[in-house]
Amino acid sequence: MPLNRIKFISTTAAFGGAMIAPFQQPVMDKPAFALPADFMPLIMATNWGFEGTTDDFCSKAKKEGYDGIEMWWPTEKKQQDTLFAALQKHGLAVGFLCGSGNSHFEKHLEQFQKMTDAAATQQIQKPLYINCHSGRDYFSFEQNRQFIEYTIGVSKKTGIPISHETHRSRILYSAPIARQFVETIPGLRITLDISHWCNVHESLLDDQQETTQLALSRVDHIHVRIGHPEGPQVNDPRAPEWEATVKRHWQWWDKVVELKIRQGMKKLTFLTEFGPPDYLPALPYTRQPLADQWAINVYMKNQLKKRYSGQ
Repeated sequence: MPLNRIKFISTTAAFGGAMIAPFQQPVMDKPAFALPADFMPLIMATNWGFEGTTDDFCSKAKKEGYDGIEMWWPTEKKQQDTLFAALQKHGLAVGFLCGSGNSHFEKHLEQFQKMTDAAATQQIQKPLYINCHSGRDYFSFEQNRQFIEYTIGVSKKTGIPISHETHRSRILYSAPIARQFVETIPGLRITLDISHWCNVHESLLDDQQETTQLALSRVDHIHVRIGHPEGPQVNDPRAPEWEATVKRHWQWWDKVVELKIRQGMKKLTFLTEFGPPDYLPALPYTRQPLADQWAINVYMKNQLKKRYSGQ
């Protein structure tokens, strides 16, 4: 290895180590609206980026004070048995991700329906919700609406809330496209991961407030990640340079909580979903993460609990 590259790696690794120690923002104040004493956020942990067994993940999530976990519905019986055993052992709730990556519409729809049916009808542990990575941004409107209408039927049959995520490359990949579906399909429910829209539209959506508010009115589940105009994830939400961006996201989440309280709801589910590299920026050559993914998600969990717990 050339000497100059060795020097670059050693110096950047040392610099990166200094960056990992975060600026600690103060705990968020309570929202402006009144929180009923019995309102409770249910905070889920993600296994995205976790290196270890399912039991290890569930054990760590429980120790950190999470209420449950969210993960992809396991298609193999052995994986299902392992998951449900861990959930029971550690006393955790669960929400399932369902979707498909197939580029062929008919195959994609078939795979999605099969996975959603399996997750919704298994008799071992009823999920709190099902979150859908559904459709593709290049499928037609009429094709994509079939995913939504199918889940509306499954939700009515099973009583399980099923929502579609505002995720890049999926049905609700952008605010104006999502608005078309919201205005056309009254039963559409949304998983809000608004970090993606910040990235897609290269803004904090100040020029699309009416559309954003319309989408917020359909939200049943929130993915908690801070996006910005140039990416779906800030390097560390505790860093002072992201203060305005962080506050903007809390304003969106506040609005959903306020709407749920007005509707008489007592609970709302959240997933802390800051991801690993390459969502989490890393140093070149060493690929050393610029922050601790797990610590950030736990930090966000604590902020959610303190901000939205009614007591």
